[in-house]
Amino acid sequence: MAKPKVATASLAGCFGCHMSILDIDDRILKLAELVEFHKSPINDIKKFSERCLVGIIEGGCCNEENVHVLQDFRKNCDLLISLGDCATMGGLPAMRNHVPLEECLAEAYLHGPTVHNPAKQIPNDPEIPLILDKVYPLHEVVKIDLHLPGCPPPADAIWEVLVALLNNKPIDLKYGLLRYD
Repeated sequence: MAKPKVATASLAGCFGCHMSILDIDDRILKLAELVEFHKSPINDIKKFSERCLVGIIEGGCCNEENVHVLQDFRKNCDLLISLGDCATMGGLPAMRNHVPLEECLAEAYLHGPTVHNPAKQIPNDPEIPLILDKVYPLHEVVKIDLHLPGCPPPADAIWEVLVALLNNKPIDLKYGLLRYD
């Protein structure tokens, strides 16, 4: 019997949630027995070729490419999990939401203290994804089935969620796995 497929991606974030996935330590070997990682930086598969049971996305949406990747995951995954504070709320990247985009770009490319830009141009190559007006949490772009907060979420919480989903059991995360006090 074929193993269920899990896909993962990192959008506008720091990749810390993927590090938390890897922090399940030796249980990663047990996970590899239970699932097949499909489209993921974990195995470097870049495109969907089959439907996946679970899609795990970290990071928010800050540009057109992030939106397209997220929509592709929604189309190709039965369950979609937003992993971490950037995915669930916008996280640190969303700090720019309080400043108009034009001001952010001017500071980054024209007026910043370490900027050397003699041409005084903000990059606008068609190969660069168009930046959105703000950073959006994933649920504002597509339907999300499960939110797992944290910066990053603890490895044990990720493990518990995946095992519950794979065994068709209810998710019951104890207070200690998601407390931030």
